[in-house]
Amino acid sequence: MGGQFEAVVEIGRSVGEVFAYLAEGTHDPEFSPRVQEIRKSPAGPTTVGTIFTSVVKDAGMKTRREFRITALDAPNRIRWAEQSKNLVTATQGGYDLEPVGERVTRLRIFNELEGHGVGKLLVGLALSAARKDAPAFGQRIKAAVEAS
Repeated sequence: MGGQFEAVVEIGRSVGEVFAYLAEGTHDPEFSPRVQEIRKSPAGPTTVGTIFTSVVKDAGMKTRREFRITALDAPNRIRWAEQSKNLVTATQGGYDLEPVGERVTRLRIFNELEGHGVGKLLVGLALSAARKDAPAFGQRIKAAVEAS
């Protein structure tokens, strides 16, 4: 059985700046130590249908991940779905952005995780680790955006 984790953080940048940074999609290694590399296809602005292919390291194992952008509503919403078939996948996830001041944005990130095959036994551990790290993950995103 799968589940969801999320984090909410306030970032000292305008909603447009935060959206542009996150929609670019290739900044993940700046705030996610799991992400070893990431590529975007096609090149250019991110649109619905853009594919991001990454190599991530979880529990000492490297896996290839492929995510497709499913919704992009500037400057408030980005959604994705994992296309790859790993033991544990993020069936859907996203960013919700809300201005709470001229230069402050409230960001909510979430991912819904699901296990496949043997991954059904592992998804609980993955969710537990993701939920435990969620506040720090939000802070890493905040630091990366504010440093950009």
